[in-house]
Amino acid sequence: MRTRRIAVVGLAILSLALTACGDDGGDNTSGDNGTEGAGGKVGVILPDAATSPRWENNDRPALKKAIEAAGYEAIIQNASKEVTKFTQLCDGMINQSVNVLMIVNLDSESGAACEKKAKDAGIPSIDYDRLTLGGSADYYVSFDNVQVGKLMGDGLAACLDAAGKTQANIVYINGDPTDNNAALFKEGYAGALKPKIDAGDYKLVGDQTGKWDATVAQTTFEQLFTQNSGKIDGVVSANDTMAGGIVTVLNNNNLAGKVPVTGQDASDEGLQRVVAGTQCGTVFKDVNLEAEAAAKLAIAILKDDGSADDLVNGEVEDTQAKKMVKSVFATPVWITQDNIKEPFDAGYTTVEKVCTGDFAAACTKLGLS
Repeated sequence: MRTRRIAVVGLAILSLALTACGDDGGDNTSGDNGTEGAGGKVGVILPDAATSPRWENNDRPALKKAIEAAGYEAIIQNASKEVTKFTQLCDGMINQSVNVLMIVNLDSESGAACEKKAKDAGIPSIDYDRLTLGGSADYYVSFDNVQVGKLMGDGLAACLDAAGKTQANIVYINGDPTDNNAALFKEGYAGALKPKIDAGDYKLVGDQTGKWDATVAQTTFEQLFTQNSGKIDGVVSANDTMAGGIVTVLNNNNLAGKVPVTGQDASDEGLQRVVAGTQCGTVFKDVNLEAEAAAKLAIAILKDDGSADDLVNGEVEDTQAKKMVKSVFATPVWITQDNIKEPFDAGYTTVEKVCTGDFAAACTKLGLS
Protein backbone atom coordinates (compact mmCIF):
# COMPACT_ATOMS: atom_id res chain seq x y z
CA MET A 1 0.00 0.00 0.00
CA ARG A 2 1.36 3.41 -0.96
CA THR A 3 1.12 5.66 2.08
CA ARG A 4 1.14 9.42 1.96
CA ARG A 5 1.72 11.28 5.19
CA ILE A 6 0.31 14.79 5.22
CA ALA A 7 0.90 17.09 8.16
CA VAL A 8 -2.26 18.95 9.10
CA VAL A 9 -1.59 22.35 10.59
CA GLY A 10 -3.27 22.91 13.94
CA LEU A 11 -5.42 26.02 13.77
CA ALA A 12 -6.82 27.95 16.67
CA ILE A 13 -10.58 28.16 16.44
CA LEU A 14 -10.98 31.82 15.66
CA SER A 15 -14.75 31.68 15.50
CA LEU A 16 -17.63 29.32 15.10
CA ALA A 17 -18.21 30.56 11.59
CA LEU A 18 -18.37 28.39 8.50
CA THR A 19 -15.21 26.80 7.19
CA ALA A 20 -15.44 25.44 3.68
CA CYS A 21 -14.70 26.21 0.04
CA GLY A 22 -16.86 29.06 -1.13
CA ASP A 23 -19.67 31.51 -0.08
CA ASP A 24 -23.17 31.04 1.33
CA GLY A 25 -26.28 31.21 -0.71
CA GLY A 26 -29.16 29.05 0.37
CA ASP A 27 -30.42 26.23 2.52
CA ASN A 28 -31.29 22.66 1.85
CA THR A 29 -31.79 21.18 5.27
CA SER A 30 -34.47 18.62 4.69
CA GLY A 31 -33.54 14.99 5.22
CA ASP A 32 -32.78 13.07 2.04
CA ASN A 33 -33.98 9.66 3.07
CA GLY A 34 -33.44 6.72 0.78
CA THR A 35 -35.04 3.31 0.91
CA GLU A 36 -34.02 1.17 3.84
CA GLY A 37 -32.34 -1.89 2.37
CA ALA A 38 -29.53 -3.91 3.88
CA GLY A 39 -30.33 -2.97 7.45
CA GLY A 40 -28.04 0.00 7.84
CA LYS A 41 -28.19 3.80 7.78
CA VAL A 42 -25.47 6.25 6.82
CA GLY A 43 -25.93 9.77 8.18
CA VAL A 44 -24.24 12.63 6.34
CA ILE A 45 -24.03 16.27 7.47
CA LEU A 46 -23.06 18.75 4.76
CA PRO A 47 -21.84 22.21 5.84
CA ASP A 48 -23.90 24.72 3.85
CA ALA A 49 -25.52 25.38 0.51
CA ALA A 50 -23.16 27.80 -1.18
CA THR A 51 -19.64 28.17 0.20
CA SER A 52 -19.16 26.04 -2.83
CA PRO A 53 -22.03 24.92 -5.07
CA ARG A 54 -20.57 21.41 -4.94
CA TRP A 55 -22.16 20.46 -1.61
CA GLU A 56 -25.72 20.34 -2.89
CA ASN A 57 -25.12 20.07 -6.64
CA ASN A 58 -22.54 17.30 -6.54
CA ASP A 59 -21.83 15.75 -3.14
CA ARG A 60 -25.44 15.16 -2.08
CA PRO A 61 -26.59 13.29 -5.20
CA ALA A 62 -23.32 11.35 -5.54
CA LEU A 63 -23.38 10.19 -1.92
CA LYS A 64 -27.07 9.34 -2.06
CA LYS A 65 -26.67 7.34 -5.25
CA ALA A 66 -23.65 5.35 -4.04
CA ILE A 67 -25.07 4.55 -0.61
CA GLU A 68 -28.51 3.55 -1.87
CA ALA A 69 -27.05 1.51 -4.73
CA ALA A 70 -25.50 -0.73 -2.09
CA GLY A 71 -28.89 -1.18 -0.42
CA TYR A 72 -28.42 1.12 2.55
CA GLU A 73 -30.36 4.18 3.69
CA ALA A 74 -28.82 7.60 3.11
CA ILE A 75 -29.84 10.36 5.53
CA ILE A 76 -28.25 13.52 4.14
CA GLN A 77 -28.86 16.91 5.73
CA ASN A 78 -27.33 20.36 5.51
CA ALA A 79 -26.20 22.53 8.44
CA SER A 80 -26.80 25.77 6.49
CA LYS A 81 -23.63 27.34 7.86
CA GLU A 82 -25.04 27.30 11.41
CA VAL A 83 -23.15 25.58 14.22
CA THR A 84 -26.34 25.26 16.27
CA LYS A 85 -28.08 23.50 13.41
CA PHE A 86 -25.03 21.30 12.83
CA THR A 87 -25.19 20.20 16.48
CA GLN A 88 -28.93 19.55 16.24
CA LEU A 89 -28.46 17.46 13.11
CA CYS A 90 -25.68 15.49 14.78
CA ASP A 91 -27.85 14.79 17.84
CA GLY A 92 -30.78 13.84 15.61
CA MET A 93 -28.75 11.34 13.61
CA ILE A 94 -27.37 9.75 16.74
CA ASN A 95 -30.92 9.50 18.12
CA GLN A 96 -31.98 7.88 14.84
CA SER A 97 -29.24 5.31 15.45
CA VAL A 98 -27.41 5.79 12.19
CA ASN A 99 -24.80 3.07 11.79
CA VAL A 100 -22.13 5.36 10.34
CA LEU A 101 -21.89 9.15 10.65
CA MET A 102 -20.11 11.20 7.99
CA ILE A 103 -19.53 14.92 8.60
CA VAL A 104 -18.12 17.98 6.90
CA ASN A 105 -17.39 20.11 9.94
CA LEU A 106 -18.13 23.81 10.23
CA ASP A 107 -15.23 24.10 12.65
CA SER A 108 -13.12 21.57 14.46
CA GLU A 109 -14.54 22.33 17.91
CA SER A 110 -18.17 21.51 17.10
CA GLY A 111 -17.09 18.73 14.75
CA ALA A 112 -15.04 17.05 17.48
CA ALA A 113 -17.94 17.36 19.94
CA CYS A 114 -20.22 15.64 17.44
CA GLU A 115 -17.75 12.82 16.81
CA LYS A 116 -17.32 12.27 20.57
CA LYS A 117 -21.08 11.87 20.96
CA ALA A 118 -21.10 9.39 18.10
CA LYS A 119 -18.21 7.44 19.56
CA ASP A 120 -19.89 7.32 22.97
CA ALA A 121 -22.96 5.90 21.20
CA GLY A 122 -20.86 3.27 19.45
CA ILE A 123 -21.22 4.90 16.02
CA PRO A 124 -18.13 5.04 13.77
CA SER A 125 -17.51 8.38 12.06
CA ILE A 126 -15.86 9.59 8.87
CA ASP A 127 -14.44 13.06 8.25
CA TYR A 128 -15.51 13.97 4.74
CA ASP A 129 -13.43 16.48 2.75
CA ARG A 130 -12.24 18.33 5.85
CA LEU A 131 -10.33 16.86 8.78
CA THR A 132 -11.70 17.60 12.25
CA LEU A 133 -8.71 18.56 14.38
CA GLY A 134 -8.90 16.97 17.81
CA GLY A 135 -11.72 14.74 16.58
CA SER A 136 -12.23 11.01 16.82
CA ALA A 137 -13.12 10.07 13.25
CA ASP A 138 -12.13 6.54 12.28
CA TYR A 139 -11.30 7.62 8.73
CA TYR A 140 -10.77 10.71 6.59
CA VAL A 141 -11.83 10.97 2.93
CA SER A 142 -10.68 13.92 0.83
CA PHE A 143 -8.35 15.08 -1.88
CA ASP A 144 -4.65 15.59 -1.25
CA ASN A 145 -5.21 19.22 -0.31
CA VAL A 146 -1.53 20.21 -0.32
CA GLN A 147 -1.45 18.92 -3.89
CA VAL A 148 -4.57 20.99 -4.66
CA GLY A 149 -2.68 24.09 -3.52
CA LYS A 150 0.43 23.08 -5.45
CA LEU A 151 -1.64 22.85 -8.62
CA MET A 152 -2.79 26.43 -8.07
CA GLY A 153 0.75 27.67 -7.45
CA ASP A 154 2.21 25.83 -10.44
CA GLY A 155 -0.78 26.92 -12.49
CA LEU A 156 -0.24 30.60 -11.71
CA ALA A 157 3.45 30.32 -12.63
CA ALA A 158 2.54 28.66 -15.94
CA CYS A 159 0.00 31.37 -16.72
CA LEU A 160 2.52 34.11 -15.94
CA ASP A 161 5.10 32.38 -18.15
CA ALA A 162 2.56 32.15 -20.96
CA ALA A 163 1.96 35.89 -20.59
CA GLY A 164 5.71 36.51 -20.84
CA LYS A 165 5.96 37.79 -17.25
CA THR A 166 9.19 36.55 -15.72
CA GLN A 167 9.06 39.29 -13.07
CA ALA A 168 5.75 39.59 -11.25
CA ASN A 169 4.03 41.06 -8.21
CA ILE A 170 1.68 38.40 -6.88
CA VAL A 171 -1.06 38.25 -4.26
CA TYR A 172 -2.52 35.42 -2.18
CA ILE A 173 -6.22 35.54 -1.37
CA ASN A 174 -6.51 32.66 1.07
CA GLY A 175 -9.47 30.70 2.38
CA ASP A 176 -11.02 31.09 5.81
CA PRO A 177 -8.37 30.78 8.57
CA THR A 178 -10.74 28.63 10.65
CA ASP A 179 -10.74 26.00 7.87
CA ASN A 180 -7.91 23.49 8.17
CA ASN A 181 -8.12 22.85 4.42
CA ALA A 182 -7.30 26.51 3.77
CA ALA A 183 -3.99 26.03 5.59
CA LEU A 184 -3.21 22.95 3.48
CA PHE A 185 -4.05 24.71 0.23
CA LYS A 186 -1.77 27.60 1.18
CA GLU A 187 0.99 25.20 2.14
CA GLY A 188 0.76 23.83 -1.39
CA TYR A 189 0.76 27.07 -3.39
CA ALA A 190 3.18 28.92 -1.13
CA GLY A 191 5.57 25.98 -1.41
CA ALA A 192 5.23 25.85 -5.17
CA LEU A 193 5.91 29.57 -5.58
CA LYS A 194 8.63 29.89 -2.93
CA PRO A 195 11.54 29.22 -5.33
CA LYS A 196 10.36 32.03 -7.62
CA ILE A 197 9.97 34.38 -4.66
CA ASP A 198 13.33 33.43 -3.16
CA ALA A 199 15.01 33.98 -6.52
CA GLY A 200 13.50 37.47 -6.75
CA ASP A 201 11.43 36.63 -9.83
CA TYR A 202 8.15 37.09 -7.96
CA LYS A 203 7.36 39.50 -5.14
CA LEU A 204 4.52 38.68 -2.75
CA VAL A 205 2.76 42.03 -2.31
CA GLY A 206 -0.40 40.82 -0.57
CA ASP A 207 -1.36 37.85 1.60
CA GLN A 208 -4.89 38.10 3.02
CA THR A 209 -7.96 35.97 3.66
CA GLY A 210 -11.07 36.18 1.52
CA LYS A 211 -12.94 33.88 3.94
CA TRP A 212 -14.35 31.81 1.05
CA ASP A 213 -16.66 34.76 0.32
CA ALA A 214 -16.84 36.60 -3.01
CA THR A 215 -17.70 39.96 -1.44
CA VAL A 216 -14.96 39.72 1.20
CA ALA A 217 -12.44 38.66 -1.44
CA GLN A 218 -13.47 41.52 -3.72
CA THR A 219 -13.08 44.12 -0.95
CA THR A 220 -9.79 42.65 0.24
CA PHE A 221 -8.32 42.47 -3.24
CA GLU A 222 -9.50 45.97 -4.11
CA GLN A 223 -7.64 47.30 -1.06
CA LEU A 224 -4.48 45.43 -2.06
CA PHE A 225 -4.86 46.64 -5.64
CA THR A 226 -5.04 50.25 -4.43
CA GLN A 227 -2.15 49.82 -1.98
CA ASN A 228 0.02 48.54 -4.83
CA SER A 229 -1.09 51.26 -7.27
CA GLY A 230 -2.59 48.60 -9.51
CA LYS A 231 0.79 46.89 -10.00
CA ILE A 232 -0.36 43.31 -9.44
CA ASP A 233 0.55 40.74 -12.08
CA GLY A 234 -0.99 37.51 -10.73
CA VAL A 235 -3.37 36.28 -8.03
CA VAL A 236 -3.69 32.99 -6.23
CA SER A 237 -7.35 32.80 -5.33
CA ALA A 238 -7.93 29.71 -3.20
CA ASN A 239 -11.30 28.97 -4.82
CA ASP A 240 -13.61 29.97 -7.65
CA THR A 241 -16.10 31.82 -5.45
CA MET A 242 -13.44 34.29 -4.32
CA ALA A 243 -12.01 34.46 -7.84
CA GLY A 244 -15.35 35.90 -8.94
CA GLY A 245 -14.92 38.90 -6.63
CA ILE A 246 -11.29 39.36 -7.65
CA VAL A 247 -12.09 39.28 -11.37
CA THR A 248 -14.79 41.90 -10.77
CA VAL A 249 -12.11 44.29 -9.49
CA LEU A 250 -9.86 43.50 -12.44
CA ASN A 251 -12.74 43.98 -14.86
CA ASN A 252 -13.53 47.36 -13.31
CA ASN A 253 -9.93 48.34 -14.04
CA ASN A 254 -9.88 46.91 -17.59
CA LEU A 255 -7.48 44.17 -16.51
CA ALA A 256 -9.68 41.06 -16.60
CA GLY A 257 -7.87 38.44 -18.64
CA LYS A 258 -4.58 40.34 -18.41
CA VAL A 259 -3.84 39.40 -14.77
CA PRO A 260 -3.89 35.60 -14.22
CA VAL A 261 -6.17 34.43 -11.41
CA THR A 262 -6.40 30.88 -10.09
CA GLY A 263 -9.37 29.08 -8.59
CA GLN A 264 -10.64 25.79 -7.23
CA ASP A 265 -13.79 23.65 -7.45
CA ALA A 266 -14.47 23.86 -11.21
CA SER A 267 -17.74 25.63 -10.41
CA ASP A 268 -19.93 26.59 -13.34
CA GLU A 269 -19.00 30.25 -12.84
CA GLY A 270 -15.31 29.38 -12.53
CA LEU A 271 -15.42 27.33 -15.72
CA GLN A 272 -17.17 30.21 -17.48
CA ARG A 273 -14.31 32.50 -16.53
CA VAL A 274 -11.76 29.93 -17.72
CA VAL A 275 -13.65 29.71 -21.02
CA ALA A 276 -13.71 33.50 -21.28
CA GLY A 277 -10.04 33.81 -20.34
CA THR A 278 -10.59 35.95 -17.23
CA GLN A 279 -9.52 33.11 -14.91
CA CYS A 280 -6.40 31.24 -15.95
CA GLY A 281 -7.43 27.94 -14.39
CA THR A 282 -9.30 26.05 -11.69
CA VAL A 283 -8.64 22.88 -9.74
CA PHE A 284 -11.13 20.17 -10.63
CA LYS A 285 -11.80 17.89 -7.70
CA ASP A 286 -14.06 15.20 -9.12
CA VAL A 287 -16.50 15.05 -6.23
CA ASN A 288 -17.98 11.89 -7.68
CA LEU A 289 -14.70 10.11 -6.96
CA GLU A 290 -14.57 11.50 -3.42
CA ALA A 291 -18.20 10.69 -2.71
CA GLU A 292 -17.92 7.19 -4.13
CA ALA A 293 -14.81 6.55 -2.03
CA ALA A 294 -16.59 7.80 1.10
CA ALA A 295 -19.67 5.72 0.36
CA LYS A 296 -17.57 2.60 -0.24
CA LEU A 297 -15.79 3.22 3.06
CA ALA A 298 -19.07 3.67 4.95
CA ILE A 299 -20.45 0.49 3.42
CA ALA A 300 -17.29 -1.44 4.31
CA ILE A 301 -17.66 -0.21 7.90
CA LEU A 302 -21.28 -1.38 7.89
CA LYS A 303 -20.27 -4.81 6.63
CA ASP A 304 -17.69 -5.01 9.42
CA ASP A 305 -15.63 -7.51 7.44
CA GLY A 306 -12.26 -5.77 7.69
CA SER A 307 -12.44 -4.45 4.13
CA ALA A 308 -12.48 -0.78 5.17
CA ASP A 309 -8.73 -0.70 5.73
CA ASP A 310 -8.20 -2.15 2.25
CA LEU A 311 -9.55 1.12 0.80
CA VAL A 312 -7.03 3.28 2.67
CA ASN A 313 -4.27 4.79 0.51
CA GLY A 314 -2.71 7.24 2.94
CA GLU A 315 -2.82 8.84 6.34
CA VAL A 316 -3.04 12.37 7.64
CA GLU A 317 -1.70 13.83 10.84
CA ASP A 318 -4.08 15.43 13.28
CA THR A 319 -1.56 17.60 15.09
CA GLN A 320 -4.06 18.62 17.75
CA ALA A 321 -4.93 15.05 18.75
CA LYS A 322 -1.34 13.97 17.99
CA LYS A 323 -2.37 10.96 15.96
CA MET A 324 -2.44 9.69 12.40
CA VAL A 325 -5.84 9.23 10.76
CA LYS A 326 -6.31 6.52 8.13
CA SER A 327 -7.28 8.24 4.90
CA VAL A 328 -8.58 7.76 1.39
CA PHE A 329 -7.40 10.38 -1.11
CA ALA A 330 -8.73 11.21 -4.57
CA THR A 331 -6.64 12.98 -7.23
CA PRO A 332 -7.24 16.64 -8.27
CA VAL A 333 -6.62 18.05 -11.77
CA TRP A 334 -5.62 21.56 -12.91
CA ILE A 335 -8.06 22.74 -15.59
CA THR A 336 -7.27 25.36 -18.23
CA GLN A 337 -8.65 26.01 -21.69
CA ASP A 338 -6.39 23.19 -22.93
CA ASN A 339 -8.22 20.46 -20.97
CA ILE A 340 -11.51 22.25 -20.31
CA LYS A 341 -13.50 19.20 -21.42
CA GLU A 342 -12.50 17.06 -18.42
CA PRO A 343 -15.18 18.23 -15.93
CA PHE A 344 -17.82 17.85 -18.66
CA ASP A 345 -16.63 14.39 -19.70
CA ALA A 346 -16.72 13.34 -16.03
CA GLY A 347 -20.36 14.43 -15.74
CA TYR A 348 -19.46 17.03 -13.12
CA THR A 349 -21.37 19.72 -15.01
CA THR A 350 -22.92 20.22 -18.44
CA VAL A 351 -22.39 22.40 -21.47
CA GLU A 352 -25.97 23.63 -21.02
CA LYS A 353 -25.12 25.06 -17.60
CA VAL A 354 -21.80 26.65 -18.51
CA CYS A 355 -22.02 27.66 -22.15
CA THR A 356 -24.82 30.17 -21.82
CA GLY A 357 -25.28 33.62 -23.34
CA ASP A 358 -22.01 35.47 -23.76
CA PHE A 359 -19.98 32.27 -23.17
CA ALA A 360 -21.52 30.26 -26.01
CA ALA A 361 -19.18 31.44 -28.77
CA ALA A 362 -16.04 30.93 -26.66
CA CYS A 363 -17.26 27.45 -25.69
CA THR A 364 -17.72 26.54 -29.34
CA LYS A 365 -14.14 27.62 -30.11
CA LEU A 366 -12.92 25.31 -27.34
CA GLY A 367 -14.92 22.38 -28.69
CA LEU A 368 -17.64 22.47 -26.04
CA SER A 369 -20.99 21.82 -27.62
